[in-house]
Amino acid sequence: MTQRRGPLAGLTVVELAGIGPAPYAAMLLAELGADVVRIDRPPAHGTPQVGLAGLDRSRPSVAVDLKTDEGVEVVRRLADAADVFIEGLRPGVTERLGLGPEVLLPRNPRLVYGRMTGWGQDGPLARRAGHDITYAAISGALHVSGPADQPMPPANLVADFGGGSLFLVMGVLAALHARERTGAGQVVDAAMVDGAASLTSMLHGMLAAKQWVDARRANVIDGGRPYYDTYACADGGHMAVGCLEPQFYEEFVRLLEVELEGGQDDREHWEQHRAAIAARFLTRSRAEWTAIFTDTDACVAPVLALSEVADHPHHRARDTFVDLGDGHRMPRVAPRFSATPPGEPTPGRAPGADTTAYLLEQGFDPEQVRDLLTAGVLHQA
Repeated sequence: MTQRRGPLAGLTVVELAGIGPAPYAAMLLAELGADVVRIDRPPAHGTPQVGLAGLDRSRPSVAVDLKTDEGVEVVRRLADAADVFIEGLRPGVTERLGLGPEVLLPRNPRLVYGRMTGWGQDGPLARRAGHDITYAAISGALHVSGPADQPMPPANLVADFGGGSLFLVMGVLAALHARERTGAGQVVDAAMVDGAASLTSMLHGMLAAKQWVDARRANVIDGGRPYYDTYACADGGHMAVGCLEPQFYEEFVRLLEVELEGGQDDREHWEQHRAAIAARFLTRSRAEWTAIFTDTDACVAPVLALSEVADHPHHRARDTFVDLGDGHRMPRVAPRFSATPPGEPTPGRAPGADTTAYLLEQGFDPEQVRDLLTAGVLHQA
């Protein structure tokens, strides 16, 4: 396998393939330099993997039938030599498979066992089904998103990835740091509902300080003020306005060339301001307004579609997106590192594409691998 580069080079991770947040966390670790292997189901055992679109990059795939004792032992052996084990299944599933922390940690006491679920490992909802929208709903994060009369989910970015994947990665790295002091691994219980709730910390602080109204579009950063909102343009595109500070607001008004009665924080005129700003934006296209506000401090930017983002000059200058060879440009891993930059991301691998090569590299006996392939315990794509 290719030598890994990046700040996490030398770290070994075993990932039980799942959907959404856990694969994204594993991808981030891999693209920061960790040696991550994804354990997939053989294609014959159920439908093809879903939820991996764009998230299966930069790591090999080993396909193992976990319904067999021999398959479970293969994964145990890989975990014996790993620093981190990641799974995103419902509570109790890995225990039933014989791959729970009560099995893996005694075999490898330094193992960090990362668990990614929606509700967490305990609590009255722990074993219930859910999705980003339900986790965001009871965390308070959904309540603050959308128009005044209806909460609207911001795709699945808040709970799945913001509150899920990123908190799992943070938890794993924190546990690895703790291991440097204690010599022992531990279980990281990363729940999307916990992470999504944590993301609302500032809003809870503002609410307690009476700086936040517990309603949508009634606050400074939720579209409640006319100078922090989005506006339609003549061509159907939109511009985002966020000129909170007085000096930025003054520049915005000057460049927009609009007459606004009263000051920036004159609440009684806000709806008049909003109407006047909206009418003014409708006089030109998004491209025309972008040209006017580019290279200014008015805090105005075009709202770009996913298909447009990679072509923005700022992203091009920072090489934010990369073509993995299929013509589709994908975002690179973030953040940037001055001394230990990561290597280039690589395209996702089909389930089982690396079974034989990876296991032989890890020291498995070639004859044993052949026998397990013949028996259907392993699958080579």
